[in-house]
Amino acid sequence: MEAIVAAQREPNSRLRDIIDTVDCTYETLARDVRRIAAENGEILQTNKSAVSHWVNGNRTPSGRVGQYLAEALSRRAGRTITRTEIGLHAGEGEEPTESDPVLAVTHLGRADVERRRFLAIAAFTTAGVAMPLAHDHEATARMLRARTGTSLVGGEDVDVVRQITVAFSAADERLGGGHGLTTVTAYLADTAAPMLRGRFPSEALRRAAFGAVAELAYLAGWKHHDLGQEGAAQRYYQVGYQLACEADPHGHAAWMMRALAHQALSLKQPHHCVDLVEGALQRGLGHVDGRTEALLHITHARAYAATEENSSAARALLSAEDALLRDDGPQPSYSCVSGPAAGTVASHTARTLTDLADHVGTEQQHRDALTRWDPEKYKRVHALTHADLGDSLAAQARADEAVAAWTQAVVLMEGMTSDRTRKAITSMRSTLAIYQRRKVPGAADLARRAREALA
Repeated sequence: MEAIVAAQREPNSRLRDIIDTVDCTYETLARDVRRIAAENGEILQTNKSAVSHWVNGNRTPSGRVGQYLAEALSRRAGRTITRTEIGLHAGEGEEPTESDPVLAVTHLGRADVERRRFLAIAAFTTAGVAMPLAHDHEATARMLRARTGTSLVGGEDVDVVRQITVAFSAADERLGGGHGLTTVTAYLADTAAPMLRGRFPSEALRRAAFGAVAELAYLAGWKHHDLGQEGAAQRYYQVGYQLACEADPHGHAAWMMRALAHQALSLKQPHHCVDLVEGALQRGLGHVDGRTEALLHITHARAYAATEENSSAARALLSAEDALLRDDGPQPSYSCVSGPAAGTVASHTARTLTDLADHVGTEQQHRDALTRWDPEKYKRVHALTHADLGDSLAAQARADEAVAAWTQAVVLMEGMTSDRTRKAITSMRSTLAIYQRRKVPGAADLARRAREALA
């Protein structure tokens, strides 16, 4: 159970008034807080009595619970509600605000290395998903150019950043997000981001430098996402978007908008996602190759399916398939990081069809995806895809095949430091318990493997 700390015994009228405004019960609000905590990797036992204590002033939320409470009320209200608005002090964990993305990504990287509190307790917010829709790129660009230093940056400097990103991305796929996170963020803060303050011999090289650092920020965000640290991941994606705007306000910026939407969809929080991906498509169409465009369309399809706009989801799926057939230029490095486009489209088509309750189609797409990914280079992708395949087979009451797919997933997950793989194992256990009682072949052995993997 989460800790609670004593407070002054004055009623928290601000919190009470906001709860009255959004018109929800204490029990409903407590459930919302528990769900948001779970999104951010924390299991709470918050109940209506805890909410009552907060309102009466007998207790105040501790740790990250205040953030979860503010986010729960924000979602109910349809606008951002801060902790100050509900009578809570931000405290020492308050995140510093910085409009300069170079300074912001430097602070994030150092906060990671130094284990600073604000990043450790950062929570994913639905309002944060929509950040690009209100971002003033022109003002940021003017500020960045005004802060140019004197050190000359060459092409070799940019190439090294890209090489490091490629190397750690490859390791991430095999070993999980926990491998090399501190090394990546230290390099980002101490070497890559400061490079952007230098003088560049050409505008093309300057854009390439910003693009390279944006890709490294994306990798840091992706690592946090894989570890279930969604608040930190969202912060890196946001600053990666700002840097990408300086590199390429069309294709690369669109890709980072997709990253924010992808994260929200994986957390089953589709708010703003349709608008965000539509904005990404408006930026990217005509400026990206067919494979990158397909990846934007498939995220659009997932956003539509998550909001039960089924006919729009079907049209977006067709758009993704059509774009994938185009061979009109090289795929940029920022979208190559997701692996073979055909495999990614198949995987996300499967997730879209899952939301549409088409389990047969889901199975077919997962099997197609497995043929598209190199099993050695993309070991985690194969593991998670086998887990998803098992889910789709279980949904079709094909128990033996589900156990076989899940067993393959658990075997591949051995040695990985990844919260996503742990969640995949956890999600199969309730069905496995049923299979054990029915004495499905292999279920007991798989249940044992699952327990050992989570120990």
